[in-house]
Amino acid sequence: MSHLLSKNSLSKNSQQTGQTQTQLVTPKSANWRYVGFEAHQLKAGESITIETATDEVCAVILSGKANANTKLEAWKNIGDRMSVFDQKAPYSVYSPAQDEIRIEAITDVEVAFCKAPGKGGFKAKLISPEQCQYETRGVTSNTRHVCNILFGNEPADSLLVCEVITPSGGWSSYPPHKHDTDAAPAETQLEETYYHKIDPPQGFVFQRVYTDDRRIDETMAVEDGDLVMVPEGYHPVGVPHGYQSYYLNVMAGPSRNWIFHNDPDHEWIIERDKQV
Repeated sequence: MSHLLSKNSLSKNSQQTGQTQTQLVTPKSANWRYVGFEAHQLKAGESITIETATDEVCAVILSGKANANTKLEAWKNIGDRMSVFDQKAPYSVYSPAQDEIRIEAITDVEVAFCKAPGKGGFKAKLISPEQCQYETRGVTSNTRHVCNILFGNEPADSLLVCEVITPSGGWSSYPPHKHDTDAAPAETQLEETYYHKIDPPQGFVFQRVYTDDRRIDETMAVEDGDLVMVPEGYHPVGVPHGYQSYYLNVMAGPSRNWIFHNDPDHEWIIERDKQV
């Protein structure tokens, strides 16, 4: 099974049918239990409504300005960046199970709907850029910039959502780590998707997904708008010279707790970097 979903075939079909969808993953299509993901590109004036059903959903306004509403709440003119590379946190809308999210594009908009099982324990809310948490991890060619959208900064039933920018020539999700074993406090089990954007958009990055026993061992050339599924295993990303990498991560599992385990073959890099 390939763990790469290319935007190309779905985008072409969407254009032919008038649909806005450019990516779609469900637990059934991914052959897993927790994470769902959709990406849509809306022209100004277009709108889309997502019924949450048994999921909680976080709609991330990747670029553009929009109006948004759930069944009981509404927010006007949200969105403060025209590109994911604008060095600004996004606006997002959280909706619990048995609700809905409607996005109406004021400008052209790209929006991602991040899904995981929900219990309806939290109210619909706007997550503003000021509520997101920034941190820079790593040193030298392992530097990356992380923005937590729905992580430790905001409560939810099971969803974890963040975005990462990796500079030209750098690495992220590195040294390789995994979170596929339900063994807290040593490690937690979390499925994950990577939605990739690249600047300039004709570029590519590399992502490897592999397990200790190499039962899964796949290295992918990933282009702008592609999505990588990580059901288990390690999953580092490498960025060629001249290009910047962005990806939106969605994670969920039996518990909402991100505890990862580094590949022991490469863990020495962490200790070495402490001396830099």
